[in-house]
This record gives sequence, C-alpha cells and structure tokens, in this order.
Amino acid sequence: MENKIYLDHAATTPTKPAVVEAMLPYFTESFGNASSVYELSNNNRKAIANAREIVAKAINAKDDEIYFTSGGTEADNWAIKGIAEAYRAKGKHIITSQIEHHAVLHTCEYLEKHGYEVTYLPVDEFGRIRIEDLQNAIKDTTTLITIMFANNEIGTVQNIKEIGDLARANKIIFHTDAVQAFMQEDIDVVDMNIDALSISAHKIYGPKGVGAMYLRKGVKIGAFMHGGAQERHRRAGTENVPGIVGLGKAIEIASSDMNEKNARQRRLRDRLIDELLEKIPYARLNGHRTERLSNNANISFRFIEGEALLILLDMNGVCGSSGSACTSGSLDPSHVLLAIGLPHEIAHGSLRLTVGDSTTDEDIDKVLEVVPGVVERLRQMSPLYEDFLKNGSKE
Repeated sequence: MENKIYLDHAATTPTKPAVVEAMLPYFTESFGNASSVYELSNNNRKAIANAREIVAKAINAKDDEIYFTSGGTEADNWAIKGIAEAYRAKGKHIITSQIEHHAVLHTCEYLEKHGYEVTYLPVDEFGRIRIEDLQNAIKDTTTLITIMFANNEIGTVQNIKEIGDLARANKIIFHTDAVQAFMQEDIDVVDMNIDALSISAHKIYGPKGVGAMYLRKGVKIGAFMHGGAQERHRRAGTENVPGIVGLGKAIEIASSDMNEKNARQRRLRDRLIDELLEKIPYARLNGHRTERLSNNANISFRFIEGEALLILLDMNGVCGSSGSACTSGSLDPSHVLLAIGLPHEIAHGSLRLTVGDSTTDEDIDKVLEVVPGVVERLRQMSPLYEDFLKNGSKE
C-alpha cells in the first residue's frame, strides 16, 4: 500500500496490529479445541466467553444472545432463513427494502422460491424507507421485518428505533443487518426493539471470516449447521478461536474512542463531499446529507463510467469503489442507486469513497487534486458530454 491512498474502508479494513497480536497465541500455544475437556481447551473456552461478553456489551445484549458466525453474510442468512422457517406456521410473509445488501436480498429471493411472500419496500430519494409504507405492508401473515441499519453503498442510516417500535407493536420479529453501522452508530438492541442483528469483524479492523449474530432470548430459530453442540447446539463446527478473539479485540479498540473517531471521520467526509461537489460540475451526492455513516461519501458524476473512473484513480494512487465490494465485478448499475431514482446513465458514474482510521488531511488533499482531473479527462472522451455541451443543455 506504499503511496496508495486507501478510501474503501466500507469494503474491508486492515486488521490492526493489536488485533493480530491478540490472535497469535491461539494459532500456536493455545491451539486447543474449545470443545475438549482438558485445561488447554478450557483456556480457549474462556477466551470465547470473554469475546462473547464484549460483543454483547457493545449492543446492550446478554452474553447468551450472541452467536459467532463466519461473517455478516452467514449471520444474515441464518437470521432470515432460520426465523422465517421457525415461524412459518404463523405466516410466510417477510418485509424488506429494495436497497438491502445482496446477503439479504438473495436470501429473501431464495425463500420466495420456497413458498414465502416477500414485500420489497421502496425508498425515498435519500435511501430511507417510509414508515407509513412499512405499516401498510404489514399483514396478518407477516412474521419478519429485515431492514438494514445503514446502507453499505450510500451510507444512509435508517430510523431503526421507529422500525423496531412498529415491529414490536405488531408482534413481528425485527432483524437488521448492522454490518456497516456497527461501531459507527450507537446500537442498543433493547431500546431499539431489535430482535436479531448481524455484524462482521473485517469492517471494524478485525480479521476476515468471523462475525456474529445477536438473537433476542425467546426468539425461535433453527440450527444453521448440524453436527456438534457448539454455539448452544445451533451452529455446529469447531470454533474459530483466533477469529473470535480478534473480533473481541477489534470491538474493544473501536469502543475506546468511537465518538472521537467518528467525529474525525465526519470532518474528513464532509471535506470530501463539499469540495468535490464544488470543484466538479454535474455531480450529485447520493444518500442523506446528514443522516449517513460518518465515513461515507458517495457521489455520481454525469457523463462518465464508474469502472473507468476507478481504474484511472487506481493509476493515480487512490483506491475507491463504485458500490458494494460484493458486486464490483458487475457491469449492471447499482440496485441501490436505481432504487433512489437515478437513471442508469448517472448511476453508472458513481464513486464511493469511505475514509478510515488511517486517513489523513493530506490524503484528502491528494484526492481532491486527483478526482476532478480524472473526471474531466473521462468527460473529454465522452460522446454524451460532447453532445451535452453542443446542445447547450441545462443540468
């Protein structure tokens, strides 16, 4: 990463040295299987219990409401499939939104193929669902509402407490994908009436391949994997002790200065947004201006193609994204940008820049130098831009 400015922290973050250090003993001297009975394994059971307590404390949950997973995608799959199947006798209707991560959308599509009915709520121009739309979508057969805490592409934060209150009032289970929001937003599963929640370690400077699902005590769910008795008989398989320890350590570090870190990232984010919009004509911010994640800037530039923009930025030492890392290889425009009303040609020209703990003011200075020149270069090659200028069209 020498001479590279990394502004894709929404895709993944580097594992912090202190996290790696905490994990290392569990690869070597503390290598025991936590399900065995001897002292070597007992130490690992204690390490898992400690990490479980850390996760629970971060969201105001109980220790026995936390289940470790391989990441956010597994947690989403388990929560949605498991709850839907456990409550199918009551009804088979699920409510979600059009801008969910594909871990949620594809899981809902899977359930539709197996006899479930799914309502995909539209969003407003900023990417927020309307509470009245949610209220109107509820049926007697509705058993699950799954709405993400904050969008991974445009950064918009939903009114989670209002959604949770409505779900609880109607005795409907409420799950939220909090992978992007965790350690950026204050999350209180009790106050917000959240019944199930998904997180992932690699978004908060922890290791890849580990995450967690919160499930409120009393909510029914089936086992995700069958075999051993791990995770209270609900997720079989030898525990990933190093990963779990790493998740716990990453949360400890993030919790220690969360407010200060987010305030700093918000300042850098606002510089990016304000100055890019000022420097580059025919650009627009995607997502809510203030109700957005502290590190997220997503801007569409008319008359250019996002993939070419990313390639030229990379050549100039800037790592960004056109949206979700899980779909960056797709030539289709972002489903999130289409859902907020952008036409295909503008949605194709989007750039997501997400700052992180290591981002400096000097990094932002460099990006503000590079991006306008790259956009202008691409526009000079664009027949659409040429026609736009010839016709004297208005924005």
